[in-house]
Amino acid sequence: MGKIIRVVIADDQPFVRQGLRYIIDAQPDMECAGEAEDGEAACRLAADTKPDIILMDIQMPVLSGIEATQRILSENAEIRIVLLTTFDVEAYVIEGIRAGAAGYLLKDTEMQDILDGIRWADQGNAIYRTPTASKALARAIADYGKRIGLAQPSGHLGEELTERELDVLQQMAYGRNNAEIAGMLNISQGTVKTHIHRILQKLEVEDRTKAVVLAIRTGLVE
Repeated sequence: MGKIIRVVIADDQPFVRQGLRYIIDAQPDMECAGEAEDGEAACRLAADTKPDIILMDIQMPVLSGIEATQRILSENAEIRIVLLTTFDVEAYVIEGIRAGAAGYLLKDTEMQDILDGIRWADQGNAIYRTPTASKALARAIADYGKRIGLAQPSGHLGEELTERELDVLQQMAYGRNNAEIAGMLNISQGTVKTHIHRILQKLEVEDRTKAVVLAIRTGLVE
């Protein structure tokens, strides 16, 4: 048997947690590692169980999902957190990215897409596929393109990205795989891999999710 993805569910609504647990435990490659009813409980559970993925609601009592995400990732950056919410709000998308979340999905998303999102995030990819998230990321990455050559943000971020690398980064932010990026940009998958390799080198990160997160969190994009 291959790897089992261990998932924590953080949501203040019991029926949401129970429904997700039932479906996750039914997957041959997943298991529910625990449930949390608020952000504070999610932090404790993350420290105790060290799951691969946390499905995190945004609006929860005691500590919000965004605040819990920041705290958890400051203590264990290997955990992947996917925000799962009813609100497709641009401010939440950007706050989630800046907090380090690997994804942003809506609760009315098809369940198979949520399961695929868990698997995709576990592989180190970004999952931002809501209409508002797509617009926010497209605008953010386009803004970076306009700002090349202007005042540099704090911190060493390597070389500047080319226009084509920005195009690929934008598609990465949408959560598209190499084949999808190749089709969107009318280039070969080999060329896509080369561009991604250069993007990771220039931003000095080891995976796709961190490239998108770094670009926004450091002020390269807004």
